[in-house]
Amino acid sequence: MVQPVLKWAGGKRQLRDDLYARFPEGYETYHEPFFGGGTLFFDMEPQNGTINDTSPRLVNFYRQIRDNPHELIDCLRSFDEHESDPDADREFAETDHKGGEIENYYYQQRALFNRRPYGDDFDALEEAALLLYLNRTCYNGLYRVNNSGGFNVPIGEYVNPDWVQAERIREASAVLETTEIFNRDFEYILDYADERDLVYFDPPYEPMSSTANFNDYSSAGFGREDQERLLEVAQKLDDSGVYVILSNSGVMFDKYDDAGFSVEIEGATRVINSDSENRGEIEEIIATNVSPGERQKVGQQKLDDF
Repeated sequence: MVQPVLKWAGGKRQLRDDLYARFPEGYETYHEPFFGGGTLFFDMEPQNGTINDTSPRLVNFYRQIRDNPHELIDCLRSFDEHESDPDADREFAETDHKGGEIENYYYQQRALFNRRPYGDDFDALEEAALLLYLNRTCYNGLYRVNNSGGFNVPIGEYVNPDWVQAERIREASAVLETTEIFNRDFEYILDYADERDLVYFDPPYEPMSSTANFNDYSSAGFGREDQERLLEVAQKLDDSGVYVILSNSGVMFDKYDDAGFSVEIEGATRVINSDSENRGEIEEIIATNVSPGERQKVGQQKLDDF
């Protein structure tokens, strides 16, 4: 079992056993069109398949892990402690893109990471390393961007954070070696999933209330029309003999139930949230077209704590 490299909101540690219980006894190729932190993928260690995410920086990160793991580790090892002074020899040693004061090394690294969304030249390998560095040193492991796509999470309070993650990078690289990695809309899956393949959809969840927002990782968001489009894609895959499993918030129960999917409510704990009072159990659904008679019989061990 390979551990995920990134902390990522919406990770499927709590739902993992519930998802495995709906896996078919056998399938051909595995696909994950909303990859995020890839908790389920890395736990499964599939031999081939496709993964996809709409975030170009996240996709670049996994491509660098797959193609340049040793160079990525070397770059990560070159970084300084997050509360140290800025590197006077690098850009943004004093101010960021908007003229804000750079208080320490963390905020300099954040400004360097934001070269892409603000139209500056950037190095793909360094950007991937900066993503992991910020993920391990920012406040509560959040990934949040502004309307311009700029990462804007403040510094976190950590003692000796491990941002190198060398072992996890090497193991993840081996798993990704035979995986195609895309930066497309999720409808790409209609061209890649064949009969008896397995597709797991883990989209940004439909909010449970008017104030809830599970889409902050992307400046583009994922709206109601996207949710409707996703349901249509799931139905097309079902018609083509593709196994489909999907997780979403509880408010989507009726839509997938009415479409003929087997839908059940599960509880999962949301652990990455800027408000500690909102880190609690939320209602989620798992929808699938895998019939009870086709599901695997052997249970899986639970994930270790992240």
